[in-house]
Amino acid sequence: MAAEDKKQPIVIKKVVKKGGGHHGGSWKVAYADFVTAMMAFFLLLWLLGISDDALREGISDWFQNPSAIQGPGGASTSMIKLGGTKDIPKGEGRKSEQHAPQVDPVEQTEQENIKERVREVIRQQDKKQLDQLLQKLKAAIESSDQLKNFKDQLLLEITPEGLRVQIVDKKNRPMFDLGSDQLKSYTREILQNISQVIAANVPNKVSIAGHTDATPFPKGYIEYEDQYGNDYRKPYSNWELSADRANAARRELVEGGMPSEQLGRVVGLADSVLFDKENPYNPVNRRISIVVLNRDAEQALMEGEGKMDTLEIKPDQPASE
Repeated sequence: MAAEDKKQPIVIKKVVKKGGGHHGGSWKVAYADFVTAMMAFFLLLWLLGISDDALREGISDWFQNPSAIQGPGGASTSMIKLGGTKDIPKGEGRKSEQHAPQVDPVEQTEQENIKERVREVIRQQDKKQLDQLLQKLKAAIESSDQLKNFKDQLLLEITPEGLRVQIVDKKNRPMFDLGSDQLKSYTREILQNISQVIAANVPNKVSIAGHTDATPFPKGYIEYEDQYGNDYRKPYSNWELSADRANAARRELVEGGMPSEQLGRVVGLADSVLFDKENPYNPVNRRISIVVLNRDAEQALMEGEGKMDTLEIKPDQPASE
């Protein structure tokens, strides 16, 4: 009996778990993942919409080859420099660093040498063309009855800027009326003949400059009458006179057949650049200078005009008086 009393009954308990409402909370996790994915998707669309072509190209390249460049920390997708792979460009107009060309110094030197040789060939061709123009102008002067009589007033030479043609005054044979920009009839013939030869042979830009001698302009003013009959005085000097004469020559060159777009510069220099420095009052200083510019001078003119050097003043550096 004592042994039977020691046997205890074995009781097995089964616990059945019942889910809460709507069969538990697992659907909430799935829904949260879906919402997160949609937020990421729309955020990606928004970022692509406001990014430029360079940024989109950088992103595309990274997805195609995310570990192309390894850093100490492996490939990095961050726009912050973390020592990883390519940086995605930031800011409008900036290119991805992956597209920065890797130039071989030897190849770059060779390319520069080739460019310089090409420029030298162009210079030689340009010089040859201007030399031929010089000979044609000389032949035109010799063959023209009008120009032959004034060949002592026509000075032709090749300068570092190009072919220069100067028409100078003689004591008894000026180009303009005294103190005026009105051309003499023979000056018109000279300019028109020169214009025809230049326009027919070269497309190079032309520079025109007017010069005077050192004699001051009489009175220092000119008188004129307005439409109501009122008399006025306007300050006037050799600077205005030389500029007006240069423009008179320009009009005559265009009248003679030179295209207006071939003209690159028209200036008045008064007596600042004398032909005869020993005698500033020599009539030869009164002249019109026409320069058919070579390619280098033409390029310098086109690139230099309109540019202005500026002085940057830092906040901690006061401007000097």
